Amino acid sequence: MRRSGRGKSLHPRPVGENREVRLRSERPTARREADQVRQAAQNPVQDPAAGPAGPSCPDGEPRRGRPRSAAVERAILDAVVQLLEAGETLDGLSIERIARTAGVGKATIYRRWSGKEELFVDVLRDIEPPDPTVSGTAGLDDLRVLLESMRTRGLAQRSSALLHNVFVQMKKHPRLWTEYHSTVIAPRRVAMVAAVQRAVDAGELRDDLDVEFMGDLFLGPMLVRTVHRPEASLPEDLADRIIGTLLQGLAPRGRKPQATAGEPTAAPA
Repeated sequence: MRRSGRGKSLHPRPVGENREVRLRSERPTARREADQVRQAAQNPVQDPAAGPAGPSCPDGEPRRGRPRSAAVERAILDAVVQLLEAGETLDGLSIERIARTAGVGKATIYRRWSGKEELFVDVLRDIEPPDPTVSGTAGLDDLRVLLESMRTRGLAQRSSALLHNVFVQMKKHPRLWTEYHSTVIAPRRVAMVAAVQRAVDAGELRDDLDVEFMGDLFLGPMLVRTVHRPEASLPEDLADRIIGTLLQGLAPRGRKPQATAGEPTAAPA
């Protein structure tokens, strides 16, 4: 006799879904999961975010709130990197080609990214060194961590041909560069200015200068060396040297700095 009401469904869970649940419970590494996705059956990988189909959903409605599969996302990101390493350009890549390489359907990609720009930004984040975690309470110490992160990314771009080539190509695509700037670079700048403000509040920096201006003074030397002067050295103590030099000033010791134009302490308009 079939049980009625809203109790547990009598329909068996699809085999593919059981496999996904088992993989998640075992919690292998993300890259191992990605390999398992690509080595699955020839049919495109079912996206768990879309909900299972067939008997487990008798009403035909997709289930809501299912967690995204890290294996599927890992497979997609790795597919883009694989194609770029094989010599494909950003212009030459298509969502269809990426989906075929990853072993997923195009709809699976579009459920996660609105288009190539968003996907490429996440790929770039994935191959770049990760952004650091700062305390959120310290001033100069957090500033030092953020500057050191810039130095590390600069070293990565010099040593990774893939990362360097992606950056070069990305700058030729205004929409992609704008997306990267708004979602990656801008938040990093906000974090830098916030650290400077905490240093001001803690009495580590002057409180009569514009905070963003001071942030640029700390950021500038590292930016020049990592981006504009690829031949410049990036020693391990570079962040400390930048901070120490700015705190001490550039005027000779024992000599009172001379004003050049306007008030030297005035914040820029």
